[in-house]
Amino acid sequence: MKQMKNKGFALPVALFLLVVMSVMASTLMNVSSTDHKNNDLKDTNQQAFYAAESGIAQAKKYVVNQKNLTPQNDPNNNLKFCKTSLFPNLQQGSVRAINNYIGSNNLSELISGSSQIEKERLNNFSYEYFITYSPDKNGLTNNPQKKSGTNNIYYSIFSCGCNGTKTACRINTNTIIPLEAVVTIVSP
Repeated sequence: MKQMKNKGFALPVALFLLVVMSVMASTLMNVSSTDHKNNDLKDTNQQAFYAAESGIAQAKKYVVNQKNLTPQNDPNNNLKFCKTSLFPNLQQGSVRAINNYIGSNNLSELISGSSQIEKERLNNFSYEYFITYSPDKNGLTNNPQKKSGTNNIYYSIFSCGCNGTKTACRINTNTIIPLEAVVTIVSP
């Protein structure tokens, strides 16, 4: 009679172990999937940051090669995604772009010598920038800011990197990384 009590014991144990292992596998897949998504987001943000840095580098080249730099119109009229509202130190509605110049490009158009796969990936990242006189304490960009006792003029470059082509980037739907840099033009 004692042997009758142990009959059928293996089946419930096997089912219990199967359920426990299934839960563990499901949890592992969920964690792995979340990590993958986080890594993709981190990569996108980092590449958009590098795109914004590329815009700053291009703007510096532009500023250095110009003879006459004067503020003209509101850059928002020509910008697709790098709007002045992304920069809290600017007084909205009064921002004037130097020479009314707006720069933009896809990274694939800027970086050469890479493989076709890399070109396709770089085509999905772009930058856009505008240049102003450095803003004063009120956020106005109408007048040049100078260090006292010099004729050196400070310009600010406002650049944004985006995880999309320069025609497809939109605020609220793409990752947009805004950066600002100050350039000093030394006058003799």
